[in-house]
Amino acid sequence: MATSDATASGPGTLDTREKRKVLAGTMVGTTIEWYDFFIYAQAAGLVLAPLFLAPMEAASPALAQVLSFATIGISFLFRPLGAIVAGHLGDRIGRKKMLVVTLVMMGLATCLIGLLPTYAQIGMAAPVLLIILRILQGFSAGGEWGGAALMSVEHAPVHKRGFFGAYPQIGVPCGMILATFVMWVITAAIGQDAFLEWGWRIPFLLSFLLIIIGHLIRKSVEESPVFKLMQQRRTESSAPLGRLFKNHTREVVLSALIFIANNAAGYLVIAFLATYASRPVEEFGLGMERGPVLLATTLASFGWLISTLYGGILSDKLGRVRTFQLGYLLLAAWSVPMWFMVDTGNIYMYFAGVFVFTLTLGFSYGPQSALYAEMFPAEVRYSGVSIGYALGAILGGAFAPMIAELLLTETGASWSIGAYIVVASAVSFLGVSLVKEPKGVDLHVGAAGPASE
Repeated sequence: MATSDATASGPGTLDTREKRKVLAGTMVGTTIEWYDFFIYAQAAGLVLAPLFLAPMEAASPALAQVLSFATIGISFLFRPLGAIVAGHLGDRIGRKKMLVVTLVMMGLATCLIGLLPTYAQIGMAAPVLLIILRILQGFSAGGEWGGAALMSVEHAPVHKRGFFGAYPQIGVPCGMILATFVMWVITAAIGQDAFLEWGWRIPFLLSFLLIIIGHLIRKSVEESPVFKLMQQRRTESSAPLGRLFKNHTREVVLSALIFIANNAAGYLVIAFLATYASRPVEEFGLGMERGPVLLATTLASFGWLISTLYGGILSDKLGRVRTFQLGYLLLAAWSVPMWFMVDTGNIYMYFAGVFVFTLTLGFSYGPQSALYAEMFPAEVRYSGVSIGYALGAILGGAFAPMIAELLLTETGASWSIGAYIVVASAVSFLGVSLVKEPKGVDLHVGAAGPASE
């Protein structure tokens, strides 16, 4: 029988106060990091096409919107590189400095997007600079998730890993809620015309304040005993990529497949749905008023937050695999019906449809940190979870809004987007079904069998 990782991996060394600091630090830090990432996704759907792709917008608004959504996906291609570089530098200069670097890099890129001249002011240089800054965002995001996930899971009691691991996960819907809420407040305060002219810059510039807040929170966590333990674990679990792919290619591939459907569906909520509902009917939209749509999307996203936390807790009881399978069955079942509710053009039906949609997401998101950590042995865990996550994001959410836009313009039927998510759900369901239930393994030595309680 494997030894209990309750002591092997450190939770027994932390008092309740330190555990709370770790959970708060992983959640709030992730929230701020993903606010930066999601504010761009919101803007890509609402304003970036006319501002940075003006000639194409004039010639073909639909094509301009497709390319605007494509800029979301470009950054995902650089997330694996960010994960590799952050892991390498983290071994040399320490995780404390890398956490600060990733936060500042993301925030700086976000602030600079808010200061960019538009196409009308500097021509083609505008979209080129926009893409460069978007790449910088993706690079910094690649070094973020794996560390936050492992920090929470590896220091959890063995029977509460799903619950602890859900905290960095709920930072994502929290970032989504914050980004959408800020967009709604500014639009409601100054109106759509002023928002398009100059107000869109405000959410990006607010990132400067969030950088300061995030740094103070992370500094508090980094000075605690858990950071010293995690710095040692970070070095132990950063194996060369050759060793990872030589011995654990199957786990990397499966972890990528498992994430496809959740990430694709999540980015429809993040970047596509509000755009589709609020743009004119002649541009394949519903013509709904933008302010109420943004508010409804914000409120509906609380379903994602709630179900993510519950999904983590449920996985501690049912197991990771069964909870994921349940989530993907629910997601597939609701992906098509939701569009018929959204297409009514009624704001309450829009809210109800999206709210149920977000509820299905948490069952395949809350347990993710725990599942991934338990799939990989200690010596390759950081590299394995980070690269698997990044590859899954490329295959899932990177181009999901663009694919949705193409399906809509080609078929004229929004339910075809739901069919796309059903197919993605089937792929991810199959991927997680090929994983042998890992709940309870000894994280100190890897998948050696259930740890004693």
